Amino acid sequence: LMRNGVTTSLTFATSHPASVEAFFASAQRRQLRMITGKVLQDRHSPDGVRDDTEESLVDTESLIRQWHNVDRLGYAITPRFAPTSTDAQLRGAGELAAKYPDTWIHSHVAENKDEVKWARELFPEARSYLDVYTGFGLMRERAVYAHCIHFDDADRQLMRETKTASAVSPTSNLFLGSGFFDFEGADRIDYRYGLASDVGGGTSFSPFATMMAAYYVGREGQTKPGVSIAPSQLWWRHTAGAARALGLDGVVGNLQPGCEADFVVINPQATPMLARKTALAENLEELLFSMIVLGDDRLIERTVISQADAG
Repeated sequence: LMRNGVTTSLTFATSHPASVEAFFASAQRRQLRMITGKVLQDRHSPDGVRDDTEESLVDTESLIRQWHNVDRLGYAITPRFAPTSTDAQLRGAGELAAKYPDTWIHSHVAENKDEVKWARELFPEARSYLDVYTGFGLMRERAVYAHCIHFDDADRQLMRETKTASAVSPTSNLFLGSGFFDFEGADRIDYRYGLASDVGGGTSFSPFATMMAAYYVGREGQTKPGVSIAPSQLWWRHTAGAARALGLDGVVGNLQPGCEADFVVINPQATPMLARKTALAENLEELLFSMIVLGDDRLIERTVISQADAG
């Protein structure tokens, strides 16, 4: 992440509390703003990662008390996704989310059609897959759901009304053949979303690869309005827009007064091809797009974390 200039991230741990402790300790040493949580999955999971309902909730609360809001760290209550949690576990997660309202909620929803069908079979009383989370108190500000591909307008409206955000993961969606995020629908309803890597399903930690994949999705998706996503909009969705999706607007993601001083120094001449292409840019949009198409970790000359140089 740091090699690619990423200093703030919402990240899955595993179902083992030790994974959360190791991740937070490593992030704390590096002064990173990292949000993670123990994955909750008490059914439909292999031995070794499936957890016990009661123990998983006790462990989650213990980790919240130990790590949440320590330095730049934040805790995310993390059901893997609705089909791998029992009603009791989801209900307990919702109760913890209400008890600790400044924590995050992190899961995923509507990634592919088979998953949507499975959720419908497991939760027949819910209007939609997304609505499952509503019933357990898991939709609010600082709730972030990956993918959100197979939505209708009622789902999008629910996202907006609850101030829940989507982590759009285009490299993952293209690699797995999950479908295309509906950028036009999200913008029309105006609910929050940011761009995300979704590694392991995704193929790169690079923001440039993620922005390039989002551009592909915007062009190729069945609901595309016929207009490409502007390069400046892609950059915004990976910086200030992503911060807004995380409920960290005004904290990170831009250089406004009062924000934490996390930023990268970019070298547009990092490679011969970049140097040639960026030199020919006639405006900011062309410059930004050149870096999206040709950029990788070599573009990041320096990463600065809250005034502490990360090299």
